[in-house]
Amino acid sequence: LHMGKTMKEDLTVVAKYINKLYPPEFNVFSIYAELYHNYFASQAKKNAESHLEDKDIYLLLSWVHNFYPKDMRKDHALAMELDKVKLGSLLPSSLSKELENKYLDSEEVTVKNSLSRCLDKEIQRWKEDKEPEKLNGHFQSELLGIFVIQSIYSGQKRAEGISKAVGEELSRRLLKELPAFLRSYRDAFEDFKEKSKKHRYYKPILIANINNCWNFR
Repeated sequence: LHMGKTMKEDLTVVAKYINKLYPPEFNVFSIYAELYHNYFASQAKKNAESHLEDKDIYLLLSWVHNFYPKDMRKDHALAMELDKVKLGSLLPSSLSKELENKYLDSEEVTVKNSLSRCLDKEIQRWKEDKEPEKLNGHFQSELLGIFVIQSIYSGQKRAEGISKAVGEELSRRLLKELPAFLRSYRDAFEDFKEKSKKHRYYKPILIANINNCWNFR
């Protein structure tokens, strides 16, 4: 953030004031821009090649795909001058791709584990002597129906925040996880139906789970 702010503010000063003090052939703005970019890119590469936590990978990819090319380089005071310089990306494409794959793998596992924990909690609820919650007057599992959908949707939105391509790839992966989760859910529910017919709230629990089907569709 400090480097980005410094680069943006300093190049704005160069564009507005310093550039016009030199003859055009000196390409003063280009020299400044390239030096700042090269330093910024070297720091980004150094960070990318070190051990990064998941949140750091997300932040670095956000800089590569969004903050740097859009927020900084498309700034109204800089865009025209920077378009002439043709600066590259903050990271080599191979390194950027490697980070994207790490992020996608991690996010896929996170969502998968989240869905598994959610189902475990739901199964535990079926075993309790407790009536299911009602939403809009109907028995429904807020935990299962809403939480699962939100987990997948949130994962997709986070990935889209990096880039459209990363968002599409995560969506493709998560759409494989959802059927696997639904099969586990179905198997657990069938097991409950078969073994818990004497449960005090057997019928309301059946209704709640049937009502979940619409949300999942």
